[in-house]
Amino acid sequence: MSTSTEIKIPGYIAGTWTIDQSHSEVGFVARHLMVSKVRGKFENFEGSFTTGSDPLQSRTEVTIDLSSINTGNEQRDNHLRSSDFFEVETTPKMTFKSTGVRPDGEGYLLDGDLTIRNITKPVTLHLELNGFGADPWGGTRAGFSATGEINRKDFGVNWNAAIEGGGVVVSDRIQIALEVEGVLKTD
Repeated sequence: MSTSTEIKIPGYIAGTWTIDQSHSEVGFVARHLMVSKVRGKFENFEGSFTTGSDPLQSRTEVTIDLSSINTGNEQRDNHLRSSDFFEVETTPKMTFKSTGVRPDGEGYLLDGDLTIRNITKPVTLHLELNGFGADPWGGTRAGFSATGEINRKDFGVNWNAAIEGGGVVVSDRIQIALEVEGVLKTD
């Protein structure tokens, strides 16, 4: 015997959406010297998502330009672009491709494959649906927030240095924070 749970989302619209980079953010947080958090983001990315007629059949694909990293410190950003971290000369892009969506309390879990430095690992993000609605230009928008955490060493991003008194310069665990706004494709 099987049971079916129909998911009802107020204002939900099925369709394909282009991510609006100017109203979206791909951000992260890393611990620095074990005493503070450094926040950063990637300025250039592109992608789309499809909201299925069954919300659990939705999917997304995103490509992020690693050279567009911005932590507010040019010297640090250049170091992050180097072979110590992202090695943008040989691996300029990071990608995420979803593999599934599942309910999780009031929100959802978005499973997918994240690729950094040509290493692909499964990642699960906590997904919050922010809503669907008309925009002032005659289009339709959808918004989502997503958070998660990865271990950078899983992707070959291994550089670190010990600090006097114990600890290291950069945490292995990196928090991910995404704000995504999409525009419904009409063609």
